[in-house]
Amino acid sequence: MERYDALFRLYDEFDVDALRAYQDFVDLFPPVDSRVALDHWQSASEELEERKDEIRDAFDAGETYADVAVHATRDQAFTALDLCNTYERPVNALVLDVDETLRSAGHTDNEIPRETLHLLTEFHEDGVPIVVCTGQTLENVKGFAIQGLGNEMVHSGDVSIVYEAGTGVFTPGHGADTKRLLYEDLDAAIRDAFDEIRSRVLSDAPDDLRRATHLQGNEFNVTLKPNFETGSPDAVEVIDDALVHLLDLLGETVAGAHDGSDAASAENGDWARAVYADSDPEIRGVLERRGQTADCAPEDVPADVRETFERIDVAYYEGDAAEIGSRELNKVVGVEAALEVLGVDDPFSLVMGDSKSDLRVMEWVAETDSGIAAAPEHASRDVLDHVIRTDELIFDRGKAGDVLRTAYALKLLARLG
Repeated sequence: MERYDALFRLYDEFDVDALRAYQDFVDLFPPVDSRVALDHWQSASEELEERKDEIRDAFDAGETYADVAVHATRDQAFTALDLCNTYERPVNALVLDVDETLRSAGHTDNEIPRETLHLLTEFHEDGVPIVVCTGQTLENVKGFAIQGLGNEMVHSGDVSIVYEAGTGVFTPGHGADTKRLLYEDLDAAIRDAFDEIRSRVLSDAPDDLRRATHLQGNEFNVTLKPNFETGSPDAVEVIDDALVHLLDLLGETVAGAHDGSDAASAENGDWARAVYADSDPEIRGVLERRGQTADCAPEDVPADVRETFERIDVAYYEGDAAEIGSRELNKVVGVEAALEVLGVDDPFSLVMGDSKSDLRVMEWVAETDSGIAAAPEHASRDVLDHVIRTDELIFDRGKAGDVLRTAYALKLLARLG
């Protein structure tokens, strides 16, 4: 109970809220060319140190408790201590989704908040590797990572990017392991199917769909994006149509690749529609809304065709994207590869995400006792169910920094043994 008693004393006897406000001001003060502003910053820095000295003098582990105070609210600190008692170890890697996790189109203008970026920098300076894990293309991720974190940090050797939801891993500073193209390990039949689908997805699309979508510049996955504002009614409609088109094209491609299969019977996508609607309620809902449900049942699909479908993932993101990827390549595979390159042999990761692709990573760390999970309040229902059943690390939209503060406090408190 010693650490709990110390935290009660810390937050009861000291003005920790004011202390944290001083720390945030000093850390996040923008670069300005103003003597008055710089004098104000210097005064705040001196006041901060005086207040931290009071805490340092009041506790045996005063430096640690002063660091906890400037990083975490009362609730965050006690949550961190609960996690410390449960797992008896600190977080030693961050696995972070980006869109609608670190940043939010509706609440942070699709920018990662400065507070969040600063906290990531602090973790990095303390030797905690960072794995950015996203469905975006490598070039997109590299761009905002360098802009937000800085070129030196991204190329430090302690930052890895899992892109296209696990088809590749980019870890600058690691020689031959800097870029791992995980999709090259797939067999030729799957790679050939993706090559054909990619070559035909726009040329074979109906005129209205071709004009309303574009093909994302992936290395492997085939992703159709709307030429409308994400989430708008027009975007929802066009992505619904894009999903049906992808299913049809996938059905034709896979059926045609199997000798003895009647490819003509799959030309309208019935085989793919039947199999994927049976396995994914969201896909089934789209097909029902569009009046495009299959005329056959999943068991009517030839076994060899069905087995190939089982290796290919069809993802639907309402009003955002329709995508085909490999089920053998996912964020779990990418994160495992990233942690291997980074040299994290015994990971205990904080996994933050909002979608079912992130859920796979969360479930993996739970099953292997290698991490904890956190999610924004607007995450998918399955993600929220998992996070609530584990450690209840739910944060407000655009407030990823709240959980990072908890994880930082966990790291500090774990030092006390």
